[in-house]
Amino acid sequence: MPTSSVTTTALADYDPIDPDGQQAAPVASSPTAETKENRPARGSEYAVLLRRVRQAGLLDRRLRYYVWKSAVTAVAFAAGWAAFVMVGDSWWQLVVAAFLAVVFAQFAFLGHDAGHRQIFAGRQANYLFGVIAGNLGIGVSIGWWVSNHNRHHAHPNTEGSDPDVMGVLAHSGDRARTGKGIRRLIFRYQAWLFFPMLLLEAGSLHYASVRAVLRWAIPNRVWEAALLAAHAAGYLAAVFLVLSPGKAVVFIAVHQGLFGFYMGCTFAPNHKGMEVLAEGESADFLRRQVLTSRNVRGGRVVDAAFGGLNYQIEHHLFPSMPRPNLRRAKPMVEQFCVELEVPYCETSVLDSYRQALSHLHAVGRLAGPQSSAVADSRPD
Repeated sequence: MPTSSVTTTALADYDPIDPDGQQAAPVASSPTAETKENRPARGSEYAVLLRRVRQAGLLDRRLRYYVWKSAVTAVAFAAGWAAFVMVGDSWWQLVVAAFLAVVFAQFAFLGHDAGHRQIFAGRQANYLFGVIAGNLGIGVSIGWWVSNHNRHHAHPNTEGSDPDVMGVLAHSGDRARTGKGIRRLIFRYQAWLFFPMLLLEAGSLHYASVRAVLRWAIPNRVWEAALLAAHAAGYLAAVFLVLSPGKAVVFIAVHQGLFGFYMGCTFAPNHKGMEVLAEGESADFLRRQVLTSRNVRGGRVVDAAFGGLNYQIEHHLFPSMPRPNLRRAKPMVEQFCVELEVPYCETSVLDSYRQALSHLHAVGRLAGPQSSAVADSRPD
């Protein structure tokens, strides 16, 4: 879960493609950020792939795509709230809540793309788009999210460095064995608890966002805090003015629960059940990204539902690549991995969940008393 305390990396300091044309991690504004020495060297295997991708024009901005995508999402957002007002004080509002949960997730995907500078060439334009979609639109701080997400991209599935594997779940046997009290109990039954806990994901995102703007030295924290407050005030005012108190509470629970559940279901296939790296483990950039990531096949419906995150391997190799180009980059990356004999993992949606849950179950057994089970860090 994304509530781990992390050292802040400014959005302005994140440059997915550095001036030398090499893929870069966040610059070293935090103790765990990668330095120049850790970035792929000119002439490396990754640099060969990068040149092929750049020559194919796959790193070029796709502004027209994002214009229509943003417009469609904004219209859906407005239509959802218009329907909310028209339906009035009725239990049919739970249908509206489910619809708005999907729309909020689509806004989150757009905020994700802006955070990676996929939409515009300049930092400030992406940041402005991000705070509108994230802070104002769905109540999630773009400044907090970028600082957290940068660490994940720099050290995917790496214990002690990736905040996404240091949350409420255990992803390795070593961590499962160290659990105590309620944490040990969660580790033990984490495969069974995983989907129910996703209903709390939106609350976790909101809590982490508020904590960040109050306690962290993120850029523009006053501006971000004001937009978060505006979102909360507008959201709560609309819900409680239209609905009776009981219905309002149920609406919020259903809407936020489904929003978090949807987001969690798009995150789960990406890395869970893939290789988990020990802190300080050495691996070159390309293998670190490919071996810890999983793609999900399924065509354009899955592309839309997952916000492009189903191309997780390509996204991790080229974070600033515009979302619609990921599909085109996939055959090129897959062929390159074949050339290098690097395993390239792709599976169906259902099998991705099976692999993730199997891994969580195997690791969770190690948190139980007198357990001698051995958990493999790779999918079955």
